[in-house]
Amino acid sequence: MASAPAATRDAPRTEIRAGAIHSVALAAACYVSYWLTTHILSQLHSVSAADDKLGGLWAVVATVFVYRTSYRQDVAVALSRSVATLLSFALCLVYLLILPFDPLGMAVLIGIGTLLLTLIGRSEDAVTAGITTAVVLVVAAISPRDAWQEPILRVADTAIGIAVGLAAGLVGSRLTALDRR
Repeated sequence: MASAPAATRDAPRTEIRAGAIHSVALAAACYVSYWLTTHILSQLHSVSAADDKLGGLWAVVATVFVYRTSYRQDVAVALSRSVATLLSFALCLVYLLILPFDPLGMAVLIGIGTLLLTLIGRSEDAVTAGITTAVVLVVAAISPRDAWQEPILRVADTAIGIAVGLAAGLVGSRLTALDRR
């Protein structure tokens, strides 16, 4: 029985190396997102230590959400995340400037966000917008003092996570391409 060609034998090794590069880049990006948000952004404006940690979590979620195995995918997902997040945060900000948290209000905002995204042809972003709306409003319910700040703070956290995820995706895809040469 003939042995497999060298290219076929090397394929699993190449995939393992690409997976390792991807994993290390994502892990490093998550750390950077969390650190930037909890150490740098919190120096600019902090509601509380707990809220700073929530901001770090939010940045890590955005980083994980955006980072993919190709930079082209990263950019497409970053756009999707940005559209859904900005719509959700705008709705939440207006709502929280007028009213306190209420489960019915949350449900109505999720419905409005879904409708608006559908009308502009971005129905695939409704899940992200709905999750974002729910999280922002429930956090505002947990800390109702100056709850209107939550959407603004989460926009900043998300922007950091998206930027770091895109940067890591670019570095990771370049390292993987170099490794495959």
